[in-house]
Amino acid sequence: MTTYMKIVEERISGLSKGVDETVDSWFLMSSPAPVFAVVLVYLAFVLKIGPEYMKNRKPMDLKRIMVFYNAFQVLYSIWMCRTSIQESNVMSSIFSKKCEINRTREQNLTLYSGAWFYFFSKIIDLLDTTFFVLRKKDNQVSFLHVYHHTITVLFSWGYLKYAPGEQGVIIGILNSGVHIIMYFYYMVAAMGPQYQKYLWWKKYMTSIQLIQFVLILGYMLAVGAKGCNMPKTLTFFFVGNTVIFLYLFGNFYRKTYNKSKSLDGSGRTGSSLAKSALRAAGGLGCMPQTMNAGKHLSLQNGQPGKAYLDMNNNSVKPLKLE
Repeated sequence: MTTYMKIVEERISGLSKGVDETVDSWFLMSSPAPVFAVVLVYLAFVLKIGPEYMKNRKPMDLKRIMVFYNAFQVLYSIWMCRTSIQESNVMSSIFSKKCEINRTREQNLTLYSGAWFYFFSKIIDLLDTTFFVLRKKDNQVSFLHVYHHTITVLFSWGYLKYAPGEQGVIIGILNSGVHIIMYFYYMVAAMGPQYQKYLWWKKYMTSIQLIQFVLILGYMLAVGAKGCNMPKTLTFFFVGNTVIFLYLFGNFYRKTYNKSKSLDGSGRTGSSLAKSALRAAGGLGCMPQTMNAGKHLSLQNGQPGKAYLDMNNNSVKPLKLE
């Protein structure tokens, strides 16, 4: 028994030691325990505690908070994307025939620092689901949404702790670029229905996500084929996880858009299109309140209307036809 406990202690001690002692001293990086605690609290709240707490309460009005939060996410993503491109030698590694990466100690710390800020952004992203729960949008807390947020937190932590490499910089740049678009969309949408006319591109959100995964997969396969001096284990994990995301987001895209038909003259499918657009935005499993299929959208005076999305109340409402 003593020998067994000693082995366990050695394994735990090994997990606490990463590739760099400086990184080990950073916030949430000392061992797996802190980040696992964050994820467990997140899962417990969004799947059990939060819904139970809000069960007999009215949805919280978080309009101003949502606008500020999404604006912050846009600025944070712009900063990360810009810093990653400027401070890393990732572009030269892409076009190098052998993609040889030779970094000084200072350059390594710069890479690690950028990876930490990327990891922490994934912690911040957990607020997406928290806001869903507090606004009583439990139908938006889908498997895809929760899995995506959970795995990105754990993966970005493990990447920085055990196997930081140039692969992560490429993914960070692509993901931050997508987040700039995604959170800008949510910011404008949260400002109110009067800004609906500026969101004509909402249906392309999931397509952008899928393009991102295809680019990541292509880069990872190129890295493996060129025999780059990057952690091979990390490359294989990137490939496997990207394939999973491609399947999940692709399946979501097919289910969403294959069920929505183009708007006919009667306006019968206006709510379906609006519903699909809201669900597909960012691939986060968003879905407006259920509407009875086949009914026409109309204003209170009986005049015909077309659908617009009320992102704050997560519903489809009629807008007077001009």
